[in-house]
Amino acid sequence: MPSIQERVTDILAGDAATEADALAVLRTPDEEVLPMVAAVARLRREHFGNTVKVNYLVNLKSGLCPEDCHYCSQALGSKAEILKYKWLQTDEAIEQASAGLRGGATRICMVSSGRGPTDRDVDRVSAMVGALKDEHPEVEVCACLGLLKDGQAERLRDAGVDAYNHNINTAESHHDSIVTSHTYADRVDTVGKAKSAGLSPCSGLIAGLGESDEQLVEALFALRELDSDSIPVNFLMPFDGTEFADRWELTPLRCLKILAMARIVCPDKEIRIAGGREMHLRSLQAQALHLANSIFLGDYLTSEGQAAEADLALIRDNGFVVLGSDEDLGAAAEDGSVALEESHDPAIRRRGAGTQLQPNA
Repeated sequence: MPSIQERVTDILAGDAATEADALAVLRTPDEEVLPMVAAVARLRREHFGNTVKVNYLVNLKSGLCPEDCHYCSQALGSKAEILKYKWLQTDEAIEQASAGLRGGATRICMVSSGRGPTDRDVDRVSAMVGALKDEHPEVEVCACLGLLKDGQAERLRDAGVDAYNHNINTAESHHDSIVTSHTYADRVDTVGKAKSAGLSPCSGLIAGLGESDEQLVEALFALRELDSDSIPVNFLMPFDGTEFADRWELTPLRCLKILAMARIVCPDKEIRIAGGREMHLRSLQAQALHLANSIFLGDYLTSEGQAAEADLALIRDNGFVVLGSDEDLGAAAEDGSVALEESHDPAIRRRGAGTQLQPNA
């Protein structure tokens, strides 16, 4: 069988990855993961250079969802101690979005819990989008409101929404194991409605739901068939109080393999490292940027992410630039260097030996 390096060369020349290629990436021995990442990173560099797209989530309505998605902290029956609130007011939503834009985001993802929006909800979000774009004309807006009814995608498009997110989450063959209150076909239908209305389709998956290697491959090939422009790759966060609270299947190396598989199957698509990256990739987040070209900045829907400053440092320290930033657009100092944040003094030890405080161990 050809090596991953050889298959990457073939894909760069216009070939398409096969299911056998995807499985080979997923089953790469742990000791060979870093060379595999270096090989697959050629695809990321070919299509996206050294840029990283930064996205920011605004949770417009949290919790209180009637769906029974077993993995979700907002779902019916979840006892997770998350924030629960009804719709934000428009000024609150704009304030939250503006904070993300100041932090370097170029896309705002406006999300609400629930099965799907009512027509009144569509009006509400449309007003928010209009107000946001009045204040920030260049912002890209992705809405994520659940299952769409006929005509709603067109109304969102007319209001200025650029993209619509609705994840398939897992393979069709595994779907009924993670949720029963809606079908896999329901999710595919909503992606189709968004695409038909001229919205950029955004659909991805959650890894770590008890799926097999073959089912992960099935899900990625379904996303390729859907022609999803951006593919968020989430890693299950097993919240206490959810049905999947004890499900812990992922390692940092496993997560790298999943991202590499996504890249070879969909080489020219935006691959976004989404929820769970800090928890599961841990010290390998930097390596993941050589596969994915997009991340969320700061916090997620119901969980906290690492500090936004740490996200931006992660990008910069690994030789990447934020898409749309001055660095990306070529702005530099007169000597050709790019200005970085000022360095800080070392943190002086005031614990452990020579003190009455416990050591950092």
